[in-house]
Amino acid sequence: MFERFTKDARAVVLGAVEYAERGSAESVDDGHLLLALLDREASRGSFALATLGAARQRGAIEGALGGARRRGGLSQADAEALAGLGIDVDAIVSRVEEGHGEGALDGSRSRGKPGGGVGVRGWLGRVPFSREAKETLVKSLRIATARRDRRIGDEHILLALTVRPGVVAEVLADHGVTHAAVDRVLG
Repeated sequence: MFERFTKDARAVVLGAVEYAERGSAESVDDGHLLLALLDREASRGSFALATLGAARQRGAIEGALGGARRRGGLSQADAEALAGLGIDVDAIVSRVEEGHGEGALDGSRSRGKPGGGVGVRGWLGRVPFSREAKETLVKSLRIATARRDRRIGDEHILLALTVRPGVVAEVLADHGVTHAAVDRVLG
């Protein structure tokens, strides 16, 4: 499938791997794909993000993704639903961090491991892709095929991120980037 990716889509995938490695993540996830998309310039995906105002809101988007990581991957909607049941997720996270260190639930492999935590590595010694990230890339292929595009571009990855349920789609929607809006911008 990777051979069908455009130069921009390949840059997003490689950028996501770099974000995961820099953050000592156990795997590349949809959040890393989004951050790498936000780094792109002069591509169809970056055009859509800029048109919808997401490029200007990068700090807020990063903060929302970081908050979800800190909560162990729970979206804000999940945290609010639990709050409705009387469960204070922030209090639980704080107690876990008191005992195990800041960011104990964020999926980093370096916590508590000697030598910076060399974790499981995937292809060519790189951080492996999570199931969700793999599914997003497969979804980008399906979207490209449905649009009768011969190649998979970074815009297809963005569209896939907007339709897959989870934290990234929620964060994007909270910042005005929905599937319908991206589809409209891309024409």
